[in-house]
Amino acid sequence: MIFKYKGIDANGKKISSKVEAFSLQEAKAKLKAKEILYEKISQEQKGLFDSWQLSRRKKISPKNLSSLSRELATYLHSGISIVSALKVIQTHYESDKKMHLFLSTLSTLLNEGKNFYTALHEQSIIELPLFYIESIKISEDGGILGEVLIELSRFLKEQDKLNKEIKGAFAYPSFMIVVALFMISFMLTFVVPQITSIFKNMNQKLPASTEFVIATGAFFSNNFQFLLGGVFLVVVLFIFFKKRFYSFAYFIDRVLLKVPLFGHIVLKSELARFAYMASLLTRSGVPFVHTINLSANILNNRVIKKIFLDASQEVVEGKLLSKTLYGSKNIIEVSMIQTIALGEETSQLESVLHNISELYFEENRDKIALLLTLLEPSLMLFVGGTIGFIISAMLLPIFSMSIH
Repeated sequence: MIFKYKGIDANGKKISSKVEAFSLQEAKAKLKAKEILYEKISQEQKGLFDSWQLSRRKKISPKNLSSLSRELATYLHSGISIVSALKVIQTHYESDKKMHLFLSTLSTLLNEGKNFYTALHEQSIIELPLFYIESIKISEDGGILGEVLIELSRFLKEQDKLNKEIKGAFAYPSFMIVVALFMISFMLTFVVPQITSIFKNMNQKLPASTEFVIATGAFFSNNFQFLLGGVFLVVVLFIFFKKRFYSFAYFIDRVLLKVPLFGHIVLKSELARFAYMASLLTRSGVPFVHTINLSANILNNRVIKKIFLDASQEVVEGKLLSKTLYGSKNIIEVSMIQTIALGEETSQLESVLHNISELYFEENRDKIALLLTLLEPSLMLFVGGTIGFIISAMLLPIFSMSIH
């Protein structure tokens, strides 16, 4: 539960903040441990519309988690204790109440004698990736927390950079598609019916292209609301089925992998993420079976995720990862399987996985650039061709009238 309080801190400064606790008595005890004299304390009440949202943990962006990890690692390398480091970092998030409460809760749990992993696991403010928490656990046990935090920061920063590159790359094509659909719908729904009235008193037969455009325009004009509602319903049902039914989501992910060029980009992106995370966890000392599971769980494509999760079950039985992946060579590239086999034979799997991730990330950048090079002129041709066809189909009968 979250409790709001107002009071005076150890420096005599008025303070108004929040504290997480299981009961009011525990909240008061935590404030006393922080040397805060509270004037007023009460459980935070949830509003009618935000009660559902506040019941869940807030997700933290990869960029913010990367920044937090790097900052924490810097203080640890400087010889500052993790409790003191969290208190300093907490002052940087005065404007972000959720992050401030998250860091305050971690400090309280650490002051109670719990380690950093337990504090991250027990807090209920921020939802952290499973691989992140498990990496902290292993690194803390091995005394390499600072080094692993730096590696996690690099990975999260790279993921954030890659996501921004992909979003930025597809921003213009997405805009073009929306504009094209809007323009074509507008012309068929509003412009074409206006011009159609000119042809009503004509005694000559209309060209086939003109009749097609008129019929299409009439259909759009008479059913515009139904079409708009249908599109909205399809989108909502698609999202619902994808989230609710695993088999449907699995089918969609399999279809995506078969789309020319785009499917290859999805595959390489997922394999690169798996390889990078697996190399990071292996370097952090995480047991290899656990490494495969954690690395697979950060993947978005369910088909690829299932392949690696099934592989981890066979690795438990003593098989090599490369051997278990051969059964999925129709999806996982043979070159990757052979490279993993080489790493297993030479005991250099961590460096091999890291090299695979860098290679696939680089290949994906080239393929995305190629996709955009082909997509932009194709969209321009589609928009220009469609609008040109509509205009020519409507003007053709008028030209015929002037000739006769």
